[in-house]
Amino acid sequence: MVFSYKNLTLHIALCLTVALILKLLKIPVFFLHGLFTYIHPDTVDNSQKGIRAAIRRPDSDSSSSELKRRGKPKDKYEFEENKAQIFRLKLDEGHLETRIYFKEYSDAFKISFVGVFCLLLHIVLSVSEESGVLGNEVLIPVLLGVAGVGKLFVILGKASFEKSASKRSEKQLSVAVGLLGFLLGFVICCELVPSVFDVKFGSIDGFGRISVALLMGCFSGFLFIPAIKSARAFWIGTDQLRWNLSIISCGWIARTILYVNYLFIMFTALLWIKPMTAVLVNVNNSDANAAHLVSRIRNADKLVGNLGISQSEFEKLRVWCLLISGILQVIALRPNLQMYLHEAVLSWYQRLHASKVPDLDFSRAKVFLHNHYLCLVVFQFFAPPALVLLFLGLSRIESNLFENFQSINSLFKEVAMLLAWWVVFVWAIFTSASLLLYRRCILYVS
Repeated sequence: MVFSYKNLTLHIALCLTVALILKLLKIPVFFLHGLFTYIHPDTVDNSQKGIRAAIRRPDSDSSSSELKRRGKPKDKYEFEENKAQIFRLKLDEGHLETRIYFKEYSDAFKISFVGVFCLLLHIVLSVSEESGVLGNEVLIPVLLGVAGVGKLFVILGKASFEKSASKRSEKQLSVAVGLLGFLLGFVICCELVPSVFDVKFGSIDGFGRISVALLMGCFSGFLFIPAIKSARAFWIGTDQLRWNLSIISCGWIARTILYVNYLFIMFTALLWIKPMTAVLVNVNNSDANAAHLVSRIRNADKLVGNLGISQSEFEKLRVWCLLISGILQVIALRPNLQMYLHEAVLSWYQRLHASKVPDLDFSRAKVFLHNHYLCLVVFQFFAPPALVLLFLGLSRIESNLFENFQSINSLFKEVAMLLAWWVVFVWAIFTSASLLLYRRCILYVS
């Protein structure tokens, strides 16, 4: 009993310590340190010292300073450089605190990290099964994990329908995608296509399956807009159209992170698809069965699925891939956010060079909106990996949370693992579909 309460004390001490460190060191703000945002003022007084534009339109000769319309020589248009300059600002605490959704991002960041560290401590510590729920401290990591998931879920739903944060068509598509996600989730939960999805539920009833499918549909709708923003950030960061603009250039380290993150998410999403499991899992239980299978199958292509990985090792592979994908998404958050801010600069650059007398009202509005909803986008990029890590941690709870209902314990872990994969799966689908549309020139960054 003393040993069990020692674990409980360690959990409480860890929660308080991590929360105190996050608050005192202002880790949510420090996490964004060194990134740049942009402002596009209407006019700039160049007589003030210390003001310098990040980019300026190239100087033109005197002959082109006065632009004339054909057939109307008396109408003259003069390019005003002061109205076209854009300025780069380094993000600091004062700037971030004035942005909308900063408090939501900060609170979600803190509760997510506290929950993840508490779940990690529970996994590392040995637990006494005879000491009950309070004694084996399982209640604290479960409550923190569920609270973190609930917080992220509510803020994601609120951000998805934030006015002016995204296009109306994107909001409508997110609702449609949510309905499709519910239907696909119901198909998966009911195991209607066992030859496609490697998902198995125990004794869950029909109401439970519908509830899980509803959660899957909600996550699909809520993650649609963040995923297409991430796809645009990847498209710009990897310079798919070879713009070679120094102002939006992405270093080779950040570009490598973007590529590795995308590829690993795709690989992890495929681990619950039956064709992939057929390739990686060894279905042979003994040498005799293996010899019998070899004697029966003469086609060498059909032996590709026997790579020697047992089912237990494959389950561990899934867990490690979910963990690594969540960590990689957190690491890729900074490059994704910087490329999202560069998107506004690219819009400014396109309109600046679209004509001799550019109309910069659209780019000015876009720069303002990107700057205004900065913390909202940070949260949307942070929520998916946080959800993956929290769900994964909840799925690794080995203690009996419900002592008299063993089936509920196993079901709780199965649902948590399913939702962790589902977040990765829908993120991979939305990102890949958006990149395909960009590649086919159906969508474009403007």
